[in-house]
Amino acid sequence: MARYFNYFPKTFYSTQDIVRGVDTVTNITARFSLEQSFLDNTTIYLKYDVQESDTPEIIASKIYGSSERHWIVLAANQIIDPQWEWPLEYRTLITYITEKYSANAVSPQTGLEWAQSNIYAYYEVQTRTTISTGASIEKKIEIDANTYANVVASTVTKTLADGAQISIATTKETKTYYDYEVEENENKRSIKIIKPEFAFSLEEELKRVFL
Repeated sequence: MARYFNYFPKTFYSTQDIVRGVDTVTNITARFSLEQSFLDNTTIYLKYDVQESDTPEIIASKIYGSSERHWIVLAANQIIDPQWEWPLEYRTLITYITEKYSANAVSPQTGLEWAQSNIYAYYEVQTRTTISTGASIEKKIEIDANTYANVVASTVTKTLADGAQISIATTKETKTYYDYEVEENENKRSIKIIKPEFAFSLEEELKRVFL
């Protein structure tokens, strides 16, 4: 990370130190971002699933040969705050959930226990299956608690205009606050990695912008 900030513009900082007077510091509030047209170009990307122990630095080392190029990983995914926009390790996620919902819990219940036992969302689920092929399409619709209470599991068979028969199964399910937080965290694991051959040109662009 140190070398990355070497490219950033400098600014002056006044001090009350009579000897030093004015210090030159790195302006870390500056931002480097990729143009949308570049981000939309799917031919320059690889798909990557972030593993439990992965950090932007570890991925940069594996893909680009240097942890200093972690900023390429972040820029490709428009991540500004890696502390919260990067998937948390499981233990950290549990701590986060426990603390986030602690105000909702009634002692001796913990925030984690509250999140695991309270409903975040209700769903009606319809599964349409083509009987001849077994191909299925699932549609999940978010509903309110009252509608959820009146949903009755059922299965009906219909014949389409072309003679094909389909089975429509209706069920219902819920998502707890714990499930929601885990799902949100897992959604962050699928990221884009800019192909290594483009790494050098990006570094040159970074220098051009800031130097």
